[in-house]
Amino acid sequence: MDDEFATRYGPWAVIAGASNGVGTDYARMLAERGVNLVLVARRQQLLDELADTLRADTGIETRTATVDLADADAPERFLAVTADLEVGTFMYCAGGDSHVGPFMQRPEATELALIQRNCVTMMRLSRAYAEPMIARGRGSIIILSSAAGEVGAADLVVYGATKAFDTVFGEGLWSELAGTGVDVLTVILGATDTEGLRNVMVERGAIGSVDDEIQIPGAVTSLQVAQETLDNLTNGPTWFAGDPVRNGAWTFRQMTRSEAVRAMYDRMHSGIMKEQG
Repeated sequence: MDDEFATRYGPWAVIAGASNGVGTDYARMLAERGVNLVLVARRQQLLDELADTLRADTGIETRTATVDLADADAPERFLAVTADLEVGTFMYCAGGDSHVGPFMQRPEATELALIQRNCVTMMRLSRAYAEPMIARGRGSIIILSSAAGEVGAADLVVYGATKAFDTVFGEGLWSELAGTGVDVLTVILGATDTEGLRNVMVERGAIGSVDDEIQIPGAVTSLQVAQETLDNLTNGPTWFAGDPVRNGAWTFRQMTRSEAVRAMYDRMHSGIMKEQG
């Protein structure tokens, strides 16, 4: 077991959104490096199954907690689980929206929950975990954002806006913590083959069920994203995960913002782009 990561950043990592996708794969990679894990999500059974597997396979310690990160008191409940731990790594990857649709047709409560989960809770937890990391002179914070935050698009109005917040917040935090020993990385996802994307594709009739074995065209795997995250943790402030989103970002950045928005409009209305991660 390679414990270099734990030595560099600290003995415990907290992963918000650990029950599937990138969070699960990142948890496995950290466990293999001897890092103890606090796994947080909304589905206790999945968390317990993952925790049991990681303990059996690697011998690490684990804790699990079910917290709805859209609740106003989520940060307090979250922090209570880790109050006695030296948390060296904090990863926030619980911000997807599996039910995209027109802003004017979505309930306001749904959009407010997105803002609470993707912006307010993320900001409060990042602040809470960063403070002791700075005092110790070591630590890492990872925020998963999305290409949906790069340019405004229909059906992603509030979700995209929250991800733009995540990206700029993470980049600003990197700038403030540079030189403190705390690494900050914002990882921008494009289409990623996760349960969330598959739910969207089921709703749109692109696949029959979430469990279809079809390879999603243009999507990278959650394992690839987790590996790139680990490999580039010191290469902040921002990392685009996977060649498709890297190439797309380069293309859009050759345009003015208005041109980019119009190009996205044309792509979505031509049916080329199904969904960004």
